[in-house]
Amino acid sequence: MTNQMAGKEMGASDGMINGIHMETLLGTVNAIREEPDLGQCKFRARNTWVGGSQNCTTVTGFYGAGQEIAHKQPFELRADEPPILAGSDEYANPVEHLLNALAGCVTTSMVAHAAVRGINIEELESSLEGDIDLRGFLGLSDDVPKGFTHIRVGFRVKSDVDDVEKLKQLCNYSPVLNTLAQGARVDVQVSAK
Repeated sequence: MTNQMAGKEMGASDGMINGIHMETLLGTVNAIREEPDLGQCKFRARNTWVGGSQNCTTVTGFYGAGQEIAHKQPFELRADEPPILAGSDEYANPVEHLLNALAGCVTTSMVAHAAVRGINIEELESSLEGDIDLRGFLGLSDDVPKGFTHIRVGFRVKSDVDDVEKLKQLCNYSPVLNTLAQGARVDVQVSAK
């Protein structure tokens, strides 16, 4: 974030670009540049099984900028499964939530980085599709991966045509995209209650 955003920030206005409040964003960039430890964050979520294939995740805050920061309200993200997986289809399933997280993160990354570079976006939409072979998830084959094997993301943008390739490159700043593409260490512990 620091080196690439630094290039245009002096020329960016303090107003709004792409709906991003530039003074706030550039203030954050500059603060982290001056004190890199402020960039260390911990995002958290708590999940409770509701019953059957339903569960509910609650997000109340995170650690960032050297402090605990509470959201202005708790957020609840509910998950279920479709009937073919013994669910009641009341909510999106977890892999659909993953696609949502990817879409939201890439969109936000593109819009914010475009704003810092003075690239105006009038409209932006995406569609996502991921491939999963249920034989892995259902334990029917050890040779089949248990998760997505391929995710396709398509964006349609209304912006200056000369900026389209630049916007594509800005997708690479997405933390969720990078986590999926590069992988992250995940430690799982299960203990008695």
